[in-house]
Amino acid sequence: MSDNPVLYWFRDDLRLADNPALAAAHATGRPLVLIYILDESSRESRPLGGASRWWLDKSLRNLSERIAARGGKLILRKGPAETVIAELVAKSGTVAVYWNRRYGPARKADERIKKALKRDGVEAHSFNGSLLVEPFALKTGSGGDFKVFTPFWKALQASITIPDPAPEPRTLAAGPQLASDDIAAWDLHPSKPDWSTEFGKMWAPGELGARKRLCEFLAGRIGGYTDGRNIPAQDSTSRLSPYLHFGEISPHQVWRVARHAEESGEASPREVLKFLSEIAWRDFSYYLLYHDPDMVRLSWRRQFEAVEWRKGTRAELEAWKRGKTGYPIVDAGMRQLWTTGWMHNRVRMIVASFFAKDLLVHWRKGEEWFWDTLVDADEANNANGWQWTAGTGADAAPYFRVFNPILQGEKFDPEGAYVREWVPELAKLPPKWIHHPWEAPAEVLTSAGVKLGDTYPQPIVDHDFARKRALETYKGSSQETAA
Repeated sequence: MSDNPVLYWFRDDLRLADNPALAAAHATGRPLVLIYILDESSRESRPLGGASRWWLDKSLRNLSERIAARGGKLILRKGPAETVIAELVAKSGTVAVYWNRRYGPARKADERIKKALKRDGVEAHSFNGSLLVEPFALKTGSGGDFKVFTPFWKALQASITIPDPAPEPRTLAAGPQLASDDIAAWDLHPSKPDWSTEFGKMWAPGELGARKRLCEFLAGRIGGYTDGRNIPAQDSTSRLSPYLHFGEISPHQVWRVARHAEESGEASPREVLKFLSEIAWRDFSYYLLYHDPDMVRLSWRRQFEAVEWRKGTRAELEAWKRGKTGYPIVDAGMRQLWTTGWMHNRVRMIVASFFAKDLLVHWRKGEEWFWDTLVDADEANNANGWQWTAGTGADAAPYFRVFNPILQGEKFDPEGAYVREWVPELAKLPPKWIHHPWEAPAEVLTSAGVKLGDTYPQPIVDHDFARKRALETYKGSSQETAA
């Protein structure tokens, strides 16, 4: 074989196993130039938030070690991807470039890069390394695009074919020696303040951490998943979302292992199906983003662009961010987010509804905070989740669904265990009052050591008033648009 190398471009696929583009590059038998580019200048790619940068730092270090153990080298470069790739191709004599596809706005940059490479006589090959089914492959019976998850999920189940796993390279023949950035110089770790100090207790970024997380989930926590996944005090979810986002595990791997657990009797069909439907929700989010690249900044239902959102006072926004709204389930969720870089999915819906409906502040502002503080911040999932809750997105339910934070707390945290963990100043309150302490008798508050307005805040807004205000605002905007 010729000594001319091929280049593999890592993006949101930081793994060696079941990586179709890497496997194809390796199968050429040529030396490999393995590159990760930190591109913070692209007009199509959104710069990573603080929590994601923390994860990226740990994941790249892990990946670099795994590559080195196989005889290869991971080259790190910071700059415009189009420029960096052109430079590396020219210096190394690369004859082909491989990558796994992106499905949001960044695919425009991929198209430009592919066109430029072919113009220069360099092959360009892209693959699906991140979704169960590519978004252009599924259509409704009438040939249209899906707009609601349930029919999308049914169609996906009816048509999906899980490919055999792409082989993991056992050796990685390094290409020509090329300069690499020092990852420490990228300054990915949060500072001023460093709010990531507790992240390492919960997370082990990297491919092996992803596999361990999946196996532990299927070996135990998947039992009762259908119901338990809604109880934030229970460790009943997979917590695979950041690993899927960074591509340290593929959804095809998850599907295969989950189905194997079902077939072997380790997990019930009911629980496996529900779990896989949540993996498919991620696909649905990318399906929506693929067909509407503006979904991150514009309401998917464009008529709700006319909603007269409040700006929200600085005090209100800070109270929401710091978990000091006076609504215990909301505050518990926001404090969990700040401490761990993650929030239970049920609570994500509650805090997002409070932001968009009770405070009536544009969902995009809340999405931006999640983008910065979630280790699993994902442009498709994040926007779809926020829009679903705000009532502006792809969903069969109308805009007038408003989560009541008191009732949600009582239903999904009936004993207050989740609130007690994350809002310890309320830990001694009886379950009867823990989700609405402002209504507790004075002697109960005194006995629990709670002084409203001092040790714990009064509610920053009355929910009944806020619900009415939100419905009137949404309804008025919708009618105006229709008119």
